[in-house]
Amino acid sequence: MRGPTEEPAWLRRLLCLLAAAVLVVFFLLPLAAVFTEALRRGLAPALAALADPDALAALRLTLLVAAIAVPVNTVGGIAAAWAIAKFEFRGKRLLTTLIDLPFSVSPVISGLVYVLLFGAQGWFGPWLQRHGIEIIFALPGLVLATIFVTFPFVARTLIPLMQAQGRAEEEAAATLGSSGWQSFRRVTLPNIRWALLSGVLLCNARAMGEFGAVSVVSGHVRGETNTLPLHVEILYNEYQFVGAFAVAALLALLALVTLGAKALLERLTGRKLAGA
Repeated sequence: MRGPTEEPAWLRRLLCLLAAAVLVVFFLLPLAAVFTEALRRGLAPALAALADPDALAALRLTLLVAAIAVPVNTVGGIAAAWAIAKFEFRGKRLLTTLIDLPFSVSPVISGLVYVLLFGAQGWFGPWLQRHGIEIIFALPGLVLATIFVTFPFVARTLIPLMQAQGRAEEEAAATLGSSGWQSFRRVTLPNIRWALLSGVLLCNARAMGEFGAVSVVSGHVRGETNTLPLHVEILYNEYQFVGAFAVAALLALLALVTLGAKALLERLTGRKLAGA
């Protein structure tokens, strides 16, 4: 006999079928199309496109930007989550709102803001030019734009968990004479390490795949300020479809590796919680 809150079997099957159809149409088919187009002329042309100096330069720049932005956002995200979840202070709601700001602002707008601040005609542009400092159309601009759009991922992953954990353990450590740093290192950090790794993976995935903000501040200087997503756009606009899809396939592989690592992390976390 079916319970009062249990859906009929046909409805469960229908919902599962709809979910599978959405997964196939919006994820599996586009992913398969990318790899099919990349290998349309065989493996050799695709590998040649990936070995192109401009593609290698774009790959190095993408990894470099992510290597700078992710640690910065990790430290900032931990600090913001710790402050919001463990302390009461004036401006707490404002800080929470600012953390969510990159989710509500278009990446293109955020890139344009940096151009207006640090560009040649921007507020600080003349001073930067006089001192020979390049931010826009250079690595610092790419890093700043990437940090802005990826900042919420670590913080937003940690805040709910740290709020649910409460402050009891930190307060107990304080009564035993632990300093704030000792309490964080020995109590707080071990409790959030799995969620932290998950947030770092999401932040890294977005950093490598960001297009809108970095497109505005990069200047599209081939071999110098083009990341992999920008390089895909250039190749596609030049009708080099094999190269464009080969680089896109590389980005897709990086995304799949990130998703696989996240899924493995969640599985390990579930096992540890079950065994606790």
